[in-house]
Amino acid sequence: MADPSSYRPKPGQIPDSPGVYKFRDEHHRVIYVGKAKSLRQRLASYFQDVANLHPRTATMVTTAASVEWTVVSTEVEALQLEYSWIKEYDPRFNVKYRDDKSYPSLAVTMNEEYPRVQVMRGPKKKGVRYFGPYGHAWAIRETVDLMLRVFPVRTCSAGVFKRSAQIGRPCLLGYIGKCSAPCVGRVTPDEHRELAEDFCDFMAGRTGTHLTRLEQQMHEAAEDMEYEKAARLRDDMGALRRAMEKNAVVLADATDADLVAVAEDELEAAVQIFHVRGGRVRGQRGWVTDKVEAVDTAGLVEHALQQLYGEEKGEAVPKEVLVPALPEDTAALTEWLAERRGSQVSLRIPQRGDKKALMETVHRNAVQSLALHKTKRAGDLTTRSRALEEIAEALDLDGAPLRIECFDISHLQGDDVVASMVVFEDGLARKSEYRRFQIKSFEGQDDVRSMHEVVSRRFRRYLQEKLKTGEWSPEDAEDARDGEVPAEDDGRPKRFAYPPQLVVVDGGQPQVAAAKRALEELGVDDVAVCGLAKRLEEVWLPGEDDPVVLPRTSEGLYLLQRVRDEAHRFAIQYQRSKRGKRLKSSPLDDVPGLGESRKQALVKHFGSVKKLRQATIDQICEVPGIGRKTAETVAAALAHAVPAGPAVNTATGEIMEDETPAPAGASSERGTEQ
Repeated sequence: MADPSSYRPKPGQIPDSPGVYKFRDEHHRVIYVGKAKSLRQRLASYFQDVANLHPRTATMVTTAASVEWTVVSTEVEALQLEYSWIKEYDPRFNVKYRDDKSYPSLAVTMNEEYPRVQVMRGPKKKGVRYFGPYGHAWAIRETVDLMLRVFPVRTCSAGVFKRSAQIGRPCLLGYIGKCSAPCVGRVTPDEHRELAEDFCDFMAGRTGTHLTRLEQQMHEAAEDMEYEKAARLRDDMGALRRAMEKNAVVLADATDADLVAVAEDELEAAVQIFHVRGGRVRGQRGWVTDKVEAVDTAGLVEHALQQLYGEEKGEAVPKEVLVPALPEDTAALTEWLAERRGSQVSLRIPQRGDKKALMETVHRNAVQSLALHKTKRAGDLTTRSRALEEIAEALDLDGAPLRIECFDISHLQGDDVVASMVVFEDGLARKSEYRRFQIKSFEGQDDVRSMHEVVSRRFRRYLQEKLKTGEWSPEDAEDARDGEVPAEDDGRPKRFAYPPQLVVVDGGQPQVAAAKRALEELGVDDVAVCGLAKRLEEVWLPGEDDPVVLPRTSEGLYLLQRVRDEAHRFAIQYQRSKRGKRLKSSPLDDVPGLGESRKQALVKHFGSVKKLRQATIDQICEVPGIGRKTAETVAAALAHAVPAGPAVNTATGEIMEDETPAPAGASSERGTEQ
């Protein structure tokens, strides 16, 4: 631990001008970056008695071994240089909000000849229009699905687009009116770009023009007695209004603003940002940080604004930024924001009205975010993003796995073999996407073979959906049939339509190899596979002799464990349910036309299924509600049913005679599966 006096600059050596300074440790690593209106006054404050410093500041100056500075002309330059150095050196004692690059955004690739609408993550690219970010990827899909009816912009990948152009036939969306099909020349590049620009205008909040135009066209069509066209335009207006309803009006004056709120305690702080465009909340994001330096609310706001707008330009920086506290260098920060936007920016604290009320809402979200971060790691957006990034890094993936699917096999000593598939998107369980399977191709216990079957069936269904939308050629579909024909297509995504970026299997090398083999047999080469073994929580990759071992404190490992445990729970639940139904089954269950009430009446009248089997047709006819034809059917069904072995008292080993009345809907023929 260094003595600050050992590297304190000589009196008069520090200039009395704006600048940025760096503290370095004994290994010459930058550990803190700061800026100041007067370098002399600011740096002098660090070299007073250590006992008088804030504990975090004292730790920093005693860790440092040297200090250096750079003089700049204006405070705005100091602000920009500070941001650049923090980004470059990643100093350990600076407040750094955990990166939010895994938040999904709605992107329109205006830099392409035929702009494409898609979900994007990661760093922003030049020439691409972004809207959001959103908390969940499915929220983007729902919005896009509504808007494609009115703005049929291309959504397909480059490969699908090229193939459709080659065969001269558009994909399914082109046939149902949700794509203008530029791939086959239905629209010119200029016409398609105009559609994309209208899409962007609507997403940016300029909604009135489009609704007015559609309404005028609807009235004109009705006057010309083109009622089908008028009805279609009416439905288009309804779709746009439903898309708008997903983002309720929060500011009546169609304001473009970002609202930043902070919740903090002694150790951590949470920042929430609401992006309001055209008076509607168009995006939300949240960050959490450890307070590693002595910083107040105003300082936290300044750091948040630097990170929020450091890479942004133009309309990405709004006209108005509302904050809970003004930073020390408000004028310099406002000028910096204006430079990035290219026009005037207002930075202020809302005092009254709708903006103050909305700021209170944003603050409540920040408070909740901080509470979730402390008590439930999986519920915190920032932690989920970090977990996905850790998984991507550990498994050497191209990007964070937006969708993870996990498979598990469950059985009881080889009986009632079933499998589960659970889905996590953005690190959260999507229970509506869960699926369960019965093993069909063989009987008995073989987890590896079961895993191969289940993964094969899941991805055959995925390839069938791709075949429908034109993303897959018929030549590739020869082996993609397992007897499970999808329901009639209505233009909506089906159960297996979305592929995962990562498949996780519950098990080690054998299960991973089986899943990988299933994908290779189907020609699926863009889905990563790994396995999580329970014994040592090791992550196994295909073809690797040694596992990947993630740190026990890793958020990525924690997420993989949650996914695996959820698949295990869902599989066991299904297996128990299936076994319970089999144990409760009765030969009467398969009698045609025999409902629950008449089954109960028969069992109640005779006392048990055993005695019912011994009854004659005339005796069965004596039961109220049972006619002769039904009695004959019951007698025939019971005659062909194979009786199970006698019931055994598991406590004493005694064989019990089945003379007592059976419970409603069940029988003494335990263990008979029909």
